[in-house]
Amino acid sequence: MPDSAAPDEPARRARLEAAEAKALDLLSAIRAAGLVRPGASETQIDAGIAEIAAADFGISRNWHKRLVRAGANTVCVFADMPPVRTISEDDTAYLDLGPVFGEWEADVGETWAVGADPAKHALVAALPDVFAEVTARARAHPDIAGAGLYDFACRAAAARGYHFGGRIAGHTIGEFPHLTWPGEKAQQLIAPGNDTALTAPDHLGRPRHWIVEVHLLEPGRTWGGFYERLLRV
Repeated sequence: MPDSAAPDEPARRARLEAAEAKALDLLSAIRAAGLVRPGASETQIDAGIAEIAAADFGISRNWHKRLVRAGANTVCVFADMPPVRTISEDDTAYLDLGPVFGEWEADVGETWAVGADPAKHALVAALPDVFAEVTARARAHPDIAGAGLYDFACRAAAARGYHFGGRIAGHTIGEFPHLTWPGEKAQQLIAPGNDTALTAPDHLGRPRHWIVEVHLLEPGRTWGGFYERLLRV
């Protein structure tokens, strides 16, 4: 757990942003390696990611399990444990990665549209746009609570013709392992039931830092996509 010797707030924020930049470099390396492709199973992709993460980025631990979800599994949330799928010739597939760099956590999510289906490419393109709308809402309303921002995320998805597939729309992040920090866990989520402002301090009186998650499902809820990044305020 962090103590009084922790860096000042601008330094904390800079280190979180540096960790995210490295995680985004990892995503770029995964894309360059062509791991997410038709015929590759979720298990095979996960093994390839682990190899690149260790060999090229020195990643030895993750603050949450890696998620690789393809096809029908892209409708699943984090806690689900669906059967392993193989990417088809015309699928969406998403990654949710939580690497730790030193003591600093990162959390990034990205979706691939495999094939030429315009509906799938449209949903993938909408993910960062909805993310931008949600983060803009948080910046414009600094006292917004987790429940309020979740509700906005659902409405932003619906305005584009999609369902919001997540049970949450984000969570706190910080020094590893932030999941062990004391306090009411619901207040660490952008989700229904959290009526605490996102700007409320953490258990040490410091500003909390947030990840925003966007999980969109197509109207029939048979496939979807996922995207997440730091909330920049």
